[in-house]
Amino acid sequence: MTASSRLDPRPGSVSSRRPSGVVVLTDRRLARRPLAEVVAAAVAGGVRWVVLREKDLPRVERAALAADLRAILAEAGGTLVVAGPDPLGSDAVHLPAAGPYPPPRLGLVGRSCHDEAELARLTTEDYATLSPVYPTTTKPGYGPPLRPTGLANLIRVSPVPVLALGGVESPDQVRQCVAAGAVGVAILGAVMRADDPAEAAATLQAAAATTEGDR
Repeated sequence: MTASSRLDPRPGSVSSRRPSGVVVLTDRRLARRPLAEVVAAAVAGGVRWVVLREKDLPRVERAALAADLRAILAEAGGTLVVAGPDPLGSDAVHLPAAGPYPPPRLGLVGRSCHDEAELARLTTEDYATLSPVYPTTTKPGYGPPLRPTGLANLIRVSPVPVLALGGVESPDQVRQCVAAGAVGVAILGAVMRADDPAEAAATLQAAAATTEGDR
């Protein structure tokens, strides 16, 4: 099954779209402002996809945070994706490589992948992340870094659209990932740690859009 054969024909459904451009992953411990403020600033900078992590929070607190972030994104026509199998009241989740399998039946399901074997396990997922593309200290344990060449090789065998993840911090790195075939990049530190998240998001989003237009 190819990526194009999985497109959901329902107009307006969550899975009629796929994450693209700059996708922001949250980390409230790295954020220099309250997380909702950082997300609002990123949305002002053009981001339309955010993945809520914060898995250490009690479910009730995480669900409340999800509702706040979902409202911020909804005003701009954006989408909140929840990391983990529990969608916290939404219809979009991003699952780890370890499971669950098969994935839940929801409007949008993504999966973290790191190699060809994990890509081969995909069934009804709508997209995947591939990581780490560059060295990163945020999530050690996987590696060595794929680099753009390794990323491109895996994208060629992926059955679904791919977001590049891991150590993507600069516009040049964004351009390299999109040129390698990624539909977008998943960013954490470059936005969470930014003094001006809106400017950081806008700069990275512009790099992704320009490179996509050149392909």
